[in-house]
Amino acid sequence: MTSLQDRLVDGAYALGWSTVKTLPEPVAVRLGRAIADAAWRKRGKGVLRLESNYARVVPDAGPERLAELSRAGMRSYLRYWMESFRLPAWSRERVRDGFDPRDVHHLTDGIASDRGVVLALPHMGNWDLAGAWVTTKLETPFTTVAERLKPESLYDRFVAYREGLGMEVLPHSGGTAFGTLARRLRDGGLVCLVAERDLSASGVEVKFFGEATRMPAGPALLAQQTGALLLPVTLWYDDSPVMQGRVHPPVEVPETGTRAEKTSVMTQALADAFATGISDHPEDWHMLQRLWLADLEPRPAPSDGERP
Repeated sequence: MTSLQDRLVDGAYALGWSTVKTLPEPVAVRLGRAIADAAWRKRGKGVLRLESNYARVVPDAGPERLAELSRAGMRSYLRYWMESFRLPAWSRERVRDGFDPRDVHHLTDGIASDRGVVLALPHMGNWDLAGAWVTTKLETPFTTVAERLKPESLYDRFVAYREGLGMEVLPHSGGTAFGTLARRLRDGGLVCLVAERDLSASGVEVKFFGEATRMPAGPALLAQQTGALLLPVTLWYDDSPVMQGRVHPPVEVPETGTRAEKTSVMTQALADAFATGISDHPEDWHMLQRLWLADLEPRPAPSDGERP
């Protein structure tokens, strides 16, 4: 990305945070829907990839149903962005009332136990709103990890935004995040990780909707090494202004097996919980990137002198 493109991208997000948050909510809702529909009609790479991913989730869907799903998916995705741009201006009451998770006792009991809790989520609904609800309604701070974005100024903007919502944000790259997360958990803290897409290309292979993909090993490894509770969470929207969600039962550490074997079993359990939530609400899964191994472009063979 060129420096001009960097400035344009950063400027677009800056405009969103400075302008959209001042709009009346009905206007922001209509604007988000209009942008979503325009992007859907354009049929760009993101929309086509979203549709292709939905074809795995709803394998019996024909072209018309997939088109309906991708349109609803883009509307859900833009609802996430409009809410995120506006979250810094929401009152504490609006944040507390903006999310209504089921089975939240799994989380509150885990927090009360002081053993540490890892929440693992797919890219569903609005995970920033869920996080703001945790820091506001439950009055519990937590630590998360963010992918380094280009340009760097955009990454800094996202970090400042999430820190403003009460989150501690660590960079995904750099190699120090895992140790910091482990320390937070050993102190009885809360860690939240978006965990259905492997960014390192060294994740755990799992079956997801019947096909192979990789998911990060981090949530399972953290639970094993610290004794923390591992809880899958799924999120979705209905026709109301309130986001819905579910805290799934804990993923237990297997009693036997090597660390790698235990990690594989636990990560598959996460994948199964994510699949349950996504199957029920596919349009609220915002996966506009390649995910399954069959869709990933093969890597070039290393040239002479390069390590494989």
